[in-house]
Amino acid sequence: MKNFKSLIIVAFMAGLTMTGCGGTIEKAPKIPMEDFFKNPDKTAYQISPDGTYLSYMAPFEDRMNIFVQELDGDSAVRVTSETARDVAGYMWANDNRILFLKDTGGDENYSLHAVNRDGADMKALTQFDGVRTRLIDELRDIENEVIVGLNQRDARVFDPYRLNIVTGELTILAENPGNIQGWVTDHDGKLRAAIGIEDGVNSTILFRDTEEDAFEVVLKTNFKNTLNPYFFTFDNEKLYAVSNLDRDKEVPVIFNPKTGEVEEVLYENDEYDVSGLSYSRKRKVLTTASYTSWKRERHFFDEETRKLFNRLEQELGDYEIGIVGTDREEEKVMVRTYSDRSMGAYYFYDSTTDELKKISDVSPWLDENIMAKTLPIKYQSRDGLTIHGYLTLPKGYTMEKAKDLPVVVNPHGGPWARDSWGFNLKFNFWPIVVLRCCK
Repeated sequence: MKNFKSLIIVAFMAGLTMTGCGGTIEKAPKIPMEDFFKNPDKTAYQISPDGTYLSYMAPFEDRMNIFVQELDGDSAVRVTSETARDVAGYMWANDNRILFLKDTGGDENYSLHAVNRDGADMKALTQFDGVRTRLIDELRDIENEVIVGLNQRDARVFDPYRLNIVTGELTILAENPGNIQGWVTDHDGKLRAAIGIEDGVNSTILFRDTEEDAFEVVLKTNFKNTLNPYFFTFDNEKLYAVSNLDRDKEVPVIFNPKTGEVEEVLYENDEYDVSGLSYSRKRKVLTTASYTSWKRERHFFDEETRKLFNRLEQELGDYEIGIVGTDREEEKVMVRTYSDRSMGAYYFYDSTTDELKKISDVSPWLDENIMAKTLPIKYQSRDGLTIHGYLTLPKGYTMEKAKDLPVVVNPHGGPWARDSWGFNLKFNFWPIVVLRCCK
């Protein structure tokens, strides 16, 4: 096996032209290894809630930091100056204040910090020794509050706290008995549902009417049957969820936590599990259910959202398209694209003017034209079921031409997750290298 690995490395570094089992492969262009792993010039773009500023992450002294600029401006202000570790993530808390996570020395005990959009008034909010912070709800409709999870009381579990981002005041909302894996807030920012694990196998849904009430178990499921709450209905009475109770595929449903029953199935796909639900915060309507065939697809509940994606696909249809942020009025939209051969780009769309413009490529130094394509495949298992997968072929090969080639198989850990189509460092260049080692 050592010899095989060395052959791969030599062939990759030398860029040799060889004749493999399936034909002759042209000389591969030399790409420095660091090009695949270096930090993007600019990434993680977001829009301020009032729609007047853009923010992004970019390197400062080789560490990723946060920058802010006016929407129509040319110059940006660096609002963080981390040099020991990258900023781990950030978000706009309100029109002026930005929250970000960082750890110390790679200990993964992330603490939450706040800074103004001009870099002023930096404040550590949850910096406690040996304590990790998780964001539970950003509370977009409550200007100076967020809900975070902290393992301060017991290092083994995370309790939910309401955090005032101005004063740093923390108010505990519940004590985690040890089995709660997730919390759900309603549209008023009240913590009212939870997801727990029992015996390492079975799941429970817990619910309470108000934050003054105790949580009670309203549903138990096992590893075969699931119900995952996403968010409350807009009257704060029931839950939008995804479930496979009494069926083979996961579907979006309305779940009544007071009765413990599924009241309505909102959409069904005969072939694929639904894996996501989205809604309009401004208009209070369900917008999409998403699922993965070989690429991500959407079922639209809302005509306005359908029109938005149709508009974006007119110019960006060769790529996967994701909405990564909007302003409060949902008129200014940050769009992220990617594909099997590209880490993609960020675009800004203004629905009031119908203007779509590219802001930045994520990795412009990588030429997608020399990368290998990832194709959808399917085959029958021994018990007659259809298994979907992906096949990356060396550059220049098609499904019709590819015969008797060596194969690298990358099985996932399932069964609760699946692979997806997109840029993958393991395979975008790898099959070309493997082919060169073929006898």
